[in-house]
Amino acid sequence: MAKVVKKKKKKGIRSFSSGGGSSIETSSLRPVFVQKLAPCMDGCPNQNDIRGFLNALNLAEKHGRTREEAMKDSWDIDVLTNPYPAVCGRVCPHPCETVCNRKEKDTAVGINNFERYLGDYALENNFQFDKPEETHDEKIAVVGSGPAGMSCAYQLAKSGYSVTVFEAFPEAGGMLRYGIPAYRLPRNILNAENQRILDLGVELKLNTTIGKDVSLSDLKKDYKAVFVSLGAHKGKLLRLESEDAENVWTGTEFLHKLNSDEKIDTGDHVVVIGGGDTAIDAARMARRLGSKVTILYRRTRKEMPAIDEEIIGADVEGVDIVFLAAPQQLITKDGKVTGMICQRMELGEPDDSGRRRPVPIEGDTYEMECSTIVAAISQEPEFEGFDDLREGRDWVKVDDRFRCTLTDGVYAGGDNIDLGLVVDAIYHGRRAAQTIHHDLRGTDIPEDEKQKIISHEKMLLSYYEEAAKREVLHLDPEACLKDGDAEITSTLSDEDATLEALRCMSCGNCFECGQCWSFCQDGAIKKPILKGDHYSFKMEFCNGCKKCEEQCPCGYIEMH
Repeated sequence: MAKVVKKKKKKGIRSFSSGGGSSIETSSLRPVFVQKLAPCMDGCPNQNDIRGFLNALNLAEKHGRTREEAMKDSWDIDVLTNPYPAVCGRVCPHPCETVCNRKEKDTAVGINNFERYLGDYALENNFQFDKPEETHDEKIAVVGSGPAGMSCAYQLAKSGYSVTVFEAFPEAGGMLRYGIPAYRLPRNILNAENQRILDLGVELKLNTTIGKDVSLSDLKKDYKAVFVSLGAHKGKLLRLESEDAENVWTGTEFLHKLNSDEKIDTGDHVVVIGGGDTAIDAARMARRLGSKVTILYRRTRKEMPAIDEEIIGADVEGVDIVFLAAPQQLITKDGKVTGMICQRMELGEPDDSGRRRPVPIEGDTYEMECSTIVAAISQEPEFEGFDDLREGRDWVKVDDRFRCTLTDGVYAGGDNIDLGLVVDAIYHGRRAAQTIHHDLRGTDIPEDEKQKIISHEKMLLSYYEEAAKREVLHLDPEACLKDGDAEITSTLSDEDATLEALRCMSCGNCFECGQCWSFCQDGAIKKPILKGDHYSFKMEFCNGCKKCEEQCPCGYIEMH
């Protein structure tokens, strides 16, 4: 008689009998809902809840919300961190889309286009910010009405503080108004989103320069806290002889004058020096004035820091871009610059910026005629009156909570601590407001919740259907040049905005697809009965088969 050997069960493994009498080996692991951070949210400098405002529309029917209610929900989520959806939807270079997991399926979700639609929808339907539930006695001063200053004022006003914004120029907006052309950011859009902030009770004092009309020390006496957000309105010079000629402008000076409706005679050929957004904006504005325009950039197209769409737009509108060239000497006649000697360059080793350094090719120069020169090589704030916040040539120094390190009671953000994107400035203002609130209340600032970023490898991409990105329409180049203020791109239609939102894969968070419930053969997944409720587990029925984890498209379920 053969000897019977009884197999030992592996540790952590249980056997269950099915109805047919067969035996299934399963693990001791059990499913857990673990929310992850979507890459788009991690890639947004302001940490906007992108997934949240897209899903508010996507889940409307499942949650028993009308489209109109869902759009208000979506806007409420977005403006928790960003009071400028319509503005950012037009001018942000959307780093969120660069890291979107959807790229591994087809193309990134058009987050920027949807946010623009959301912002415009809110303006058309007169959405307003909720008034604060409680108020505080402290008064707070904000220096500068650009995106950092107004973001800070907005957050503080929502927290119940009395806020006064001081602006040196005749109108609010800072670099949004005076540094960005109207064809990219229509003034009615900027005015409307600014007004909504002011409607919270924020006071605005225009034509008031801190450091001249009022000192910083006086502000500190009259206000419990001061937030300083100076825009980078001062353009840097070429350091060439004769650049003080009347037809030579810095990029910021040129844009400021045109955005203030001043008339400039640019002549027949404008040469713009530089490769950033200011250079591209100046070049396209000059084209709208009827001039031939040439951009000189000392590196190649690959190293150009300007927004890619804007470079393409400049090319379509007839701007000539000459790479690997830089001005060496200006040629003048009767007090005006009539041309320049250009130095050809080649790329050497990378510099501190990570880009390859431009190196002059000895003896290789050529002459170029011009009627106007715009030097858009860099820019900085005007720091007069703010010496107490700086050391030497340094810009304003702050700690990681945006407190100025050299003086108490003063906070800072925006361009005066470092040049950055509009969304960077909004983040600075938001976080500084949080710090001010907790400092005044004597409470600890809560630590940010750290979530694991969900990568496409941890998702079931095959679940999602391929869907083309909904593109915005672009104005014909001839129409752009005919009407200089005409907006160059359109806003998505209602239908296209809905379809674009549906392309969001809800990376790392449940979107109620029901995959886990469908594939669980043991009835261990409880489907929500009421709209808006969540799925849950009935662990007493779970045998650890892992199907729910394997079939969860967005990577929300883990086996622990």
